[in-house]
Amino acid sequence: MNTVPAITAAFLRAGAHLVSSGGGRALLILTYHRVLPGPDALLPDQPEALEFAAHLDLLKSVFHVLPLAEACERMKKRSLPPRAVSITFDDGYANNLQVAAPLLRARNLPATVFVAPGFLDGGRMFNDTVIEVLRRAPASFDMTDLGLGVLQLPSDAARRAAIDGVLGALKYRPLRERQRAVDAMAERIGVELPGNLMMTSAEVRDLARFGIAVGAHTINHPILTQVDAATAEREIGESRTRLEAIVGERVDAFAYPNGRPGRDYDATHVAMVRAAGYRCAVTTAWGRADADCDPLQLPRIAPWDRSALGFALRMLRACVQRGEQVRPAAAAVAA
Repeated sequence: MNTVPAITAAFLRAGAHLVSSGGGRALLILTYHRVLPGPDALLPDQPEALEFAAHLDLLKSVFHVLPLAEACERMKKRSLPPRAVSITFDDGYANNLQVAAPLLRARNLPATVFVAPGFLDGGRMFNDTVIEVLRRAPASFDMTDLGLGVLQLPSDAARRAAIDGVLGALKYRPLRERQRAVDAMAERIGVELPGNLMMTSAEVRDLARFGIAVGAHTINHPILTQVDAATAEREIGESRTRLEAIVGERVDAFAYPNGRPGRDYDATHVAMVRAAGYRCAVTTAWGRADADCDPLQLPRIAPWDRSALGFALRMLRACVQRGEQVRPAAAAVAA
């Protein structure tokens, strides 16, 4: 059953047709992380299965949903269909396979999952360690020695606010220092944290059965501007090598961790991505992509709306807003 109100689909269809009727061909690339099986008060911006299904129904009824590799090739040749969309996921969460993949396959829609292979087979990203620690922490949690103060956690809302604060404080710390801090948090809580949040290598291989391609997302998800050049080059190139060994086929797409141009990666990292042999790469710069974009710096949109109408409005806005970072970086690299 279609989970989208007919009036919402009609509104988006009419608006999207209007903005694409001038003959231009653009690509909207959606970025998700998790798709939750049910509500989670500590992950309010992550869609639940029913919400994600509504997104997919709206996409299927209004847009042409293409595999990212095909969309990028057709964009380069200026042969995109009107209202072209590609669906992507970052990081490699197990629920991409367990929850999202069956919903995609039921609608015959393709997607790409950007995987950080350093977290496969029982690993856990630093942000998830923070979330799961603070989910289980007592109402007053002293993190003063880690530079995080005393966290007051009387409610889910307070825990959510504390999560945002801690992640903001730790995100741009050097990689090893950041990991030491979250390891100390995990040890202090004295409770075993989940080790099944990310996919296993076998599950990554299983994505192909659902028509889902695999892209690279570095090995350990560092912010590239925060590590030295040798580390960045290894993270970019070796992630591809590891994933190709897992899936047994070429991996052509890359996603920059965190993904903000000039803040989280720069022209030297674009050059590394090019040298590693990737054919396209995506950022978190917001907006639509077109043939004038640098194929190694494609913008995306984050459709984190809790209603079908909010999702429709965001998609319509994206149809008319060109990406923030669109010009090829070759000149900057050459300079």
